[in-house]
Amino acid sequence: MKELALSIDCGTQSLRAILFDEKGNLVDMERVKFNPPYFSKYPGWAEQDPELYWKSMIKAIRKLEDRNKKRFSKIIGVTVTTQRDTVVLVDENGKPVRPAILWVDQRKALKKNPLNFFENIGFVVINKKNTAIRAYRRSRPNWIKENEKDIWKKTHKFLLLSGYFLYKLTGQFIDSKASQIGHIPFDYKNQNWTKSKRHWRWRIFGVEVEKLPKLVGSCEKVGIISEKVAEETGIPKGIPIITSGSDKGCETIGVGCFNTDSASLSFGTTATVQTTSKRYFEVIPFIPPYPAVVPGYYNPEIEIFRGYWLISWFLKEFGITEMEKARKLGVSPEVLLEPLLNSVPPGSQGLVLHPMWTPGIDMPNAKGAIIGFGDVHTRAHVYRAIVEGINYALRDGLERIEKRGKVKVKKLMVSGGGSQSEKICQITANMFNLPVLKTQTHETAGLGAAICVFTGIGYYNSIFEAVKNMVTYSKTYEPQKDEVEIYEELYNKVYKKIYKSLKRINIEIKKITKYPDD
Repeated sequence: MKELALSIDCGTQSLRAILFDEKGNLVDMERVKFNPPYFSKYPGWAEQDPELYWKSMIKAIRKLEDRNKKRFSKIIGVTVTTQRDTVVLVDENGKPVRPAILWVDQRKALKKNPLNFFENIGFVVINKKNTAIRAYRRSRPNWIKENEKDIWKKTHKFLLLSGYFLYKLTGQFIDSKASQIGHIPFDYKNQNWTKSKRHWRWRIFGVEVEKLPKLVGSCEKVGIISEKVAEETGIPKGIPIITSGSDKGCETIGVGCFNTDSASLSFGTTATVQTTSKRYFEVIPFIPPYPAVVPGYYNPEIEIFRGYWLISWFLKEFGITEMEKARKLGVSPEVLLEPLLNSVPPGSQGLVLHPMWTPGIDMPNAKGAIIGFGDVHTRAHVYRAIVEGINYALRDGLERIEKRGKVKVKKLMVSGGGSQSEKICQITANMFNLPVLKTQTHETAGLGAAICVFTGIGYYNSIFEAVKNMVTYSKTYEPQKDEVEIYEELYNKVYKKIYKSLKRINIEIKKITKYPDD
């Protein structure tokens, strides 16, 4: 029987416990959905009980174990990858002192300027003062200090969700460097907490160094499953616990993107384009690249906030039948929406979508927009325009990565729910004019985490060797010339001009409606 890695993948909507073998084959998986994914006491809030995540993990592992009694004896390591920028505050005993605050939460601290005289001048010079103030307002500690002072006093450690899981598994307040993505005082270039206590990051993000966990590298053994944890979870006692990284970082490794010749497209709630670079470079000036799962490397990235969330919105409003059928069949709804994409020509007969439902850091005045409506347009056109709009934005992001990094991407790898659709993969190849590769599994975050396990326990000599042995491709989609030409024109002559054309109008809308608030 083959040796196995147990990957715990905790996303926004659900948690998965997955068994992978040393060749990257998905042996079995159990998924537990969060219902609801979060709760909101007030508009814009998004919270969840941290214990729900832990109990969901136990539930998933127990069900997986029931089907795989013999296989569980072959597990050589366990790891956890989680959603990014979701925070858990715990006391000295590791118990949460309040609900977790998710990455989609929109609450903000009061508008203050934490910068000193010289920092103010410096941030004005680089035109990032407003960005710094927005970061201060988005930082969870600053909001908690203003609104829940007693909670902050009780807080012993301020953890990302990944750190909370590692504490529950190991009893240590530790976290992987490759999971440090959020509103935190992390030095992304040196991949550690900011050393100088006088640095502006400490004042902007508002958390004291003693409240932060100890950081360790990815693919490292940080403990073993104790008897107590084994009894609680069903994971065999003595199994090594290996660090991995964030879900997006694990996806990038899980699709085989470990250099700048390729890029990873993630068709998730937040759609991203990301590559892996040994060299540090900022795609958006003064906005750092994230730490990669590959130790010492970086993941330059552009995010399209609420990217494939737009598909969820479309399904809720116009695809109830497909949603229900997909649930019964156990497939992604995107698979059942293929006929809609096939019924509409490239370019959606002039319907173009700008997918900025949540503005980006460098486009604070952007708003979502759909232009070009006519009486020929149906729900099928809207659906294809959504898919195309997300790809336009991701292509723009890829071009920024190439320009800033002085690199040339030659191929794309896809992951996330949208990658299960043959048509979406082909449309992507046509819109980027690049080959698109689909891996043997769409559970690429779990696979990337499993790669860390096989590397961390020494089965493979390096993460690069592990990737070459564990990532294979089921299909390659080549660009189709006739569609490439249409998308080239629409992208350059229409899409790239939308933000500049609508910027002044969006500012006026914001002034009149007071939405969104900075």
